[in-house]
Amino acid sequence: MLIYKIVPRGLWSQAEAAGEFGGSPVDLADGFIHFSTADQVGETAARHFAGQHDLLLVAVDTEALGSALRWETSRGGALFPHLYGPLSLQHVSSTIELALDTNGRHRFPDALA
Repeated sequence: MLIYKIVPRGLWSQAEAAGEFGGSPVDLADGFIHFSTADQVGETAARHFAGQHDLLLVAVDTEALGSALRWETSRGGALFPHLYGPLSLQHVSSTIELALDTNGRHRFPDALA
């Protein structure tokens, strides 16, 4: 199963240089890296990244993360994937640009739309 992280391009460039992603400022404050499922990522983008440019959508296979990945209750009682520890870039399945459409909403790949 794939899970997704929305990341500003500059922050991801730092992760690429380091070989791992330690998290965004919100992740660091919360003590884990926030991820979303395919069903959740659109709402995550709308709530937390509305109108933001220069974002990437990072896909990670859950099987690669082992016990550091926990499913915890969050927004509206839904279970969200949280990674306790850094994300090794070797576990990243894909990284794509998350562009805005003409209405200012993020365009997701057809598989996630």
